[in-house]
Amino acid sequence: MGRLAAAGALLVALVVVGASSAVDAELSVVFQEMVKSECHFINGTDRVKFVKRFIYNREQYVHFDSDVGLYVGDTPYGEKVARYWNSDPEWMEYRRDTVDRHCRHNYELSIPFLMERRVPPSVSISL
Repeated sequence: MGRLAAAGALLVALVVVGASSAVDAELSVVFQEMVKSECHFINGTDRVKFVKRFIYNREQYVHFDSDVGLYVGDTPYGEKVARYWNSDPEWMEYRRDTVDRHCRHNYELSIPFLMERRVPPSVSISL
């Protein structure tokens, strides 16, 4: 009787797992949220532009551009988000300082590595 009870319990477990995975398969959807920060250097650090992009499911909905100094909505939802973020003066001051705090700081750290390690180009041709 023990083997029969164990087999029955296993069968019930498999049915439950199979049913829940079937339900999960129907409801399984992937959503992607991505934030990209970009520093654009024009003539070293003489002119630096910082852009922060907020992307949901491959669609940019809001972005910050340091040249504009504000968040700009790219979709109707993004416009609401931009209005909310732009309404906080402390947050906006922090975001505007990113050019110095993030871009120029990282430029100074990276320039020796990037500019002093030049390797002459080489080409190899094969059939």
